[in-house]
Amino acid sequence: MMNSLELGKKVIKEKIPLIPKNPGVYKMLSSTGEILYIGKAKNIPNRLKSYVTESNLPIRTERMLSLTHNLETTTTSNESEALLLEANLIKKHKPRYNILLRDDKSFPYIYIGNKDKWPQLTKLRGKKSKTGYYFGPFASIGSANWTIKILQKIFLLRVCDDTVFKNRERPCILYQIKRCSAPCVGHINEKDYESTVADAIDFISGKSRRIQKNLSKEMEKASKELDYEKAAVARDRIKALTQIQTSQKINQTNLTEADVISIYKETGKTCVQVFFFRSKQNWGNQAFYPKHDPDDSVEDIISSFISQFYENKTIPRLILTNCEVKDKKLIEKTFSDKDKKDITIKLAKSKNEISISSLAEKNAKQSLKQKLIQSDTNNNLIEELASKFKINNNIDLIEVYDNSHIQGSDSVGSLICFSNEGFVKKRYRKFNIKDEKVKNDDYGMMKEVLFRRFSKAIKEKSGSLSLPDLIMIDGGKGQYSVSREVLNELGLHDLPILAVAKGKKRNAGEEKIYHESKEYILEKNDPLLFFIQRLRDEAHRFAISTHRAKRKKNLSKSLLDQIQGIGRQRKRALLNHFGSARAVESASFDDLKSVEGIEDNIAKKIYDYFHE
Repeated sequence: MMNSLELGKKVIKEKIPLIPKNPGVYKMLSSTGEILYIGKAKNIPNRLKSYVTESNLPIRTERMLSLTHNLETTTTSNESEALLLEANLIKKHKPRYNILLRDDKSFPYIYIGNKDKWPQLTKLRGKKSKTGYYFGPFASIGSANWTIKILQKIFLLRVCDDTVFKNRERPCILYQIKRCSAPCVGHINEKDYESTVADAIDFISGKSRRIQKNLSKEMEKASKELDYEKAAVARDRIKALTQIQTSQKINQTNLTEADVISIYKETGKTCVQVFFFRSKQNWGNQAFYPKHDPDDSVEDIISSFISQFYENKTIPRLILTNCEVKDKKLIEKTFSDKDKKDITIKLAKSKNEISISSLAEKNAKQSLKQKLIQSDTNNNLIEELASKFKINNNIDLIEVYDNSHIQGSDSVGSLICFSNEGFVKKRYRKFNIKDEKVKNDDYGMMKEVLFRRFSKAIKEKSGSLSLPDLIMIDGGKGQYSVSREVLNELGLHDLPILAVAKGKKRNAGEEKIYHESKEYILEKNDPLLFFIQRLRDEAHRFAISTHRAKRKKNLSKSLLDQIQGIGRQRKRALLNHFGSARAVESASFDDLKSVEGIEDNIAKKIYDYFHE
């Protein structure tokens, strides 16, 4: 009788003759249809043969083959297409045996429109759907906000949205503190504002010397004309300009458009640091911790990282690395074809390149060490939690639940998740309470939330989360009882629950913890109590913020939303014309007709709605 490894190899061997000798992507599947691994190949059958003919396969590969019950392939027209498809599928399906880029997200850009009469300075994330000038990426919202703040000081551009801008009658506080030129009330003419916008675009594109010279001339001229107020404004703008140049450190490597990517690996874990350089300015850095097998080489990890990282991002002309990249030529060609420009992946070699690459590697090393210390601390706390409450399960994931509402309105339930690597934000969930009868009932809300969450999981519906190893509830005996009742009803008898009740007068430090039929009170200075409070407080914070967001959304719903036939565009046209829904309510039929895009029959419908 064949063992599972031989059966896995047999599945692949039988498929090989049926697969064309083309480039493409292959997927290893388990008995339940789970995607175990996704790979690419220049010649799919030749690549698959290595799995069945090589005798000394890595242990991880043998484990994967032992679970393989099926194989699927997708052919592509060339190897570059296979590389892009592989990266896309890995990010979508996150197979357990692939190297995975975690916490991937889009980065913020600074945006200046080119079709507005008075362009706004703002930040955007995601698709670049608006026409205008985009500058970035910035490593974080914080670095983008900081740059916008400095640009406001230098160029006095508006940051308010169109609705606020069109309805102002006097300048806001930004004008008073010299962060805006107040175009909203005509304190600057269109030509001068257009000129400052052009200067801002030049500056953020790296052309700062000309702007500094012009400001110096402007300051000298104002001083000669005894216009000291104007001279002081120019002086302050020069100071701000110097500040941003100093803090962003125009780099000696002259990296006009480059990402510096350095990798550091220790004890089977890896950190990748990415530094963003644009217009010879450092726009911040970000740390990433790819998920991979401890035996994977840094060359394999950085290659997979680069392929996945740029799958949904604009690629710079130069990617500078601290180690060789596997399939470098293929990735360069694929990226160059994708972005229609020459893209180079280069190992740092010159003195200046090694200097900046080593700095990124040093940051990667520091970040990884902090991550490992945090992970060890979390592991110790989780183990102590299991020991204290006599939980026999291995605890890798903890889910914490809380509810929030105001007298039954805008009721929401929330779920946060914690692992040995910290809070797992991608597993956070919110639940809008659907049953009207329980919206003012904490027990009823908890029952609904838990039933919805776990009934979906046990039915293995798409999008459902995997089961946790421990559940924590914000509440006392009552919440514990209803939670246990729901889980037992769903057959999850072995899933442990802790209920954390606040002490008398809701004082932190006097919590009572319920598990099974016992009540526990921990010492006030017990690190385990601080850990439990930290989990409970994060669940509470997320529940409150979710509730507030829902409440704000409901409060901001316009009266116009209740009128049939008034969509987003008509609503915007009415609000831009009248300034508010209340002004629309009091408008005459003739005034409504005069709004662009509002036909007579729509104007009559609006008028009748408010005056019947």
